[in-house]
Amino acid sequence: MISGRGLAHTGGTLDKLESIPGFNISQSTEQVQKILSSVGCCIVGQTEKLVPADRVLYALRDATSTVDSLPLITGSIISKKGAESLSALVLDVKFGRAALYKDLDSAKELALSLVNAGNGLGMRTGAILSSMDATIGQCVGNSLEVIESLETLKGKGPEDLMELVTTLGGMLLMMTGLVSSQSEGIRRISEAVISGAALSKFEAMMEAQGVNREAARSLCSKQTDYFKILRKSKHQTELKTPEGGVVMDIDGLTLAEVLHKLGAGRSKAGEPVNHSVGAELLVTLGQTVTKGVTWLRLHYEDPAPTPDQLQRLQSALTLGSDSQTRQKHNLVKELLLPN
Repeated sequence: MISGRGLAHTGGTLDKLESIPGFNISQSTEQVQKILSSVGCCIVGQTEKLVPADRVLYALRDATSTVDSLPLITGSIISKKGAESLSALVLDVKFGRAALYKDLDSAKELALSLVNAGNGLGMRTGAILSSMDATIGQCVGNSLEVIESLETLKGKGPEDLMELVTTLGGMLLMMTGLVSSQSEGIRRISEAVISGAALSKFEAMMEAQGVNREAARSLCSKQTDYFKILRKSKHQTELKTPEGGVVMDIDGLTLAEVLHKLGAGRSKAGEPVNHSVGAELLVTLGQTVTKGVTWLRLHYEDPAPTPDQLQRLQSALTLGSDSQTRQKHNLVKELLLPN
């Protein structure tokens, strides 16, 4: 898969993978083919020879305030996938407070544009529409999200993240004809996680893309100290619940914007990011908490967050009275299958 980097408050797959020491996302076409032959999967970025125009267009979108241009987004995403000569493609299109498109209708317009463009190039393309009002999973930030992904591959991940993974994977299996239904596809993906097959495949991919064998093995072992391999932030601080109640909301956009300012993200293409900066959410939506419970652990470097930044983080948490019940909502709102 040819993937991309984060910009502004949005995360990037390549930034997350590069938080793993040695992981090389710059591979030649020949190297990609070799990895695919030996492992069966790889995740890389664009190079001077592989979709070279995308970097130029990406920088121009930023400079001309057209980051949210639907045709340019479609071209950027589908051009990379078309260069891979894919037979099938499933896309996760976000909507909500922390997404590029805030409402379902706008996100659906983008999803349909992507699906139509992909199918027009001969790729069997589908998409899901998923909510991005709150965070997905319990971690935000590059290294922390890698840890959470590894925990998920070990069968210990958050429910919402597993829902997203199995829905996307199940849809892809159905579109390629490996299963006859979405539910069967979801079951097959769940089995791959439970059996450890998915984790073993990721370990093999890490090693094939430059990660030291012992480091890859350590990250994928059942009991491991991830920070022996991944960079840990110099400082951590905890935020406490100001009162008791029910966790009604955790504003994902506010968290992302503050963490971006603390170094987890970049404002311009090409800027470095600090892989160790991030946050762990220690409560879940709908949970009943008492006053003084740690709800967020902030990982940061120097300089320390300002009082205003800490206050913004605290404001991301909304508590309701014990008599209130937060209705569980499905993360995935709609599936768009190819014709």
